[in-house]
Amino acid sequence: MRIPRIHVPGLLQTGATLQLPEQAGEHLARVLRLESGHPLILFNGDGSEYDARLAVLSKRSVTAEIGSRRELSRESPLRLTLAQGVARGDKMDWILQKATELGVARIVPVITERTEVRLDEDRAGKRLAHWSQVIASACEQCGRNELPQILPPQKLMHWCAGLTETDSTARFALLPEADVGPRDIGRLEQGALLLVGPEGGLSDHDIAIARNAKFRGLRLGPRILRTETAGIAALAALQAIAGDFA
Repeated sequence: MRIPRIHVPGLLQTGATLQLPEQAGEHLARVLRLESGHPLILFNGDGSEYDARLAVLSKRSVTAEIGSRRELSRESPLRLTLAQGVARGDKMDWILQKATELGVARIVPVITERTEVRLDEDRAGKRLAHWSQVIASACEQCGRNELPQILPPQKLMHWCAGLTETDSTARFALLPEADVGPRDIGRLEQGALLLVGPEGGLSDHDIAIARNAKFRGLRLGPRILRTETAGIAALAALQAIAGDFA
């Protein structure tokens, strides 16, 4: 029997009855057509999950009774940050979804010289809320009980300027012309920052900013990968080398 996993922001407490988020409740009642008593798993992103059962399903609300709590971590021991040049349309959603499944710890949407998406303050806020929901849905699917952190969109220069000199985390920028490949990296005891350009890649100006911030070039084979492929392939490679794929 399939047990749906539902992300519920806010406090979860054993023995309480909780109204589920509207979208989740509608999916359980109208799409999956579940009935009262069906088991659920609820999580709020704090690292634990709760057994639960559907209580009331009505047109106005769907509620669940919260049962026992479990501490269950599916986080990678390798802390990875993906700095992704903002991509157009559904590409960005796909990148966030797959990066979450691959265990990324933090995502930074960066605006580079070749970024084609234009985000004013209002649009940036709406996109951030949408991206957060994409990440939560990916956690529901893949079993993570902690949501990756996603930062507001920011210019590459500003993000790089905020990186501290004392941070020993390895820093890599995906560059087709780089000499270093994943097998050359070695141990990553402090995790890694991974910079990926948008459609069109990183410009010379972007690369200069990254190199000034101590990023090394990283090459993924002889083929040029699309922005929605490159970061995902690199995350998988790093997990295989030093993370929980090993």
